[in-house]
Amino acid sequence: MKKLFLLVFTLFTTSVALQAQIDAIPAKKGNIILEPITHATMVLKWHGKTIFVDPYGGADKLKAFPAPDLVLITDIHGDHMNLETLKGLDLSKSTLIAPQAVADGVKEIRFKKTVVIGNGGSTKWKGIKVEALPMYNLPETDDSRHPKGRGNGYVLNMGGQRLYISGDTEDIPEMRALQNIDVAFVCMNMPYTMTVEQAADAVLAFKPKVVYPFHYRGQGGLSDVDHFKELVNKGNEGIDVRLRNWYPQ
Repeated sequence: MKKLFLLVFTLFTTSVALQAQIDAIPAKKGNIILEPITHATMVLKWHGKTIFVDPYGGADKLKAFPAPDLVLITDIHGDHMNLETLKGLDLSKSTLIAPQAVADGVKEIRFKKTVVIGNGGSTKWKGIKVEALPMYNLPETDDSRHPKGRGNGYVLNMGGQRLYISGDTEDIPEMRALQNIDVAFVCMNMPYTMTVEQAADAVLAFKPKVVYPFHYRGQGGLSDVDHFKELVNKGNEGIDVRLRNWYPQ
């Protein structure tokens, strides 16, 4: 009986933990469903459409989901543009939206359609407007890991909500000047993007209603997202900082 109780309890707590990773963002035509996968990889579902963002970590991590209708990729590095993962997915009916450098790097992958947009550009796809924003390191140098103009951050306008996906960036002026962002996904890992303090300061500048720290594994391990939440809410307690496990075992 004790073993049975422990088994049921374990299954229950595991189920609760898994459910806790699924967020519903209220929107027109139905909630936007968010499921963190790993690092910068997430799945968004809305109005019968499935969107993969920066699919990485192996196709097995995404096998529980329908084949994507839309794939968004931010940059050419392997934790964003991951050929091994892409090759394991059914992309025969998928549209790819990406910067030119990514489109050039995935030519061997057979998408139904590829739409190239660069910084400042935008496109519409099945009721969703996708805007491309700069993402880059500061100061700008010739040997920068993320030079301005190569990769895209994105703002998705869907269901009356504006979702910002930072890509690999520091607290650049273009981020700080964002307006009317409902949900933001903000990176923070050194030495590749920015510190927790930089990320919090940027968030306090553009004031999203909800912010998820993601892409927070760097050379020194995982960034202190609890400290990020503390800094943001000390500066603005009205911002909903949502901590989710982007690095499941």
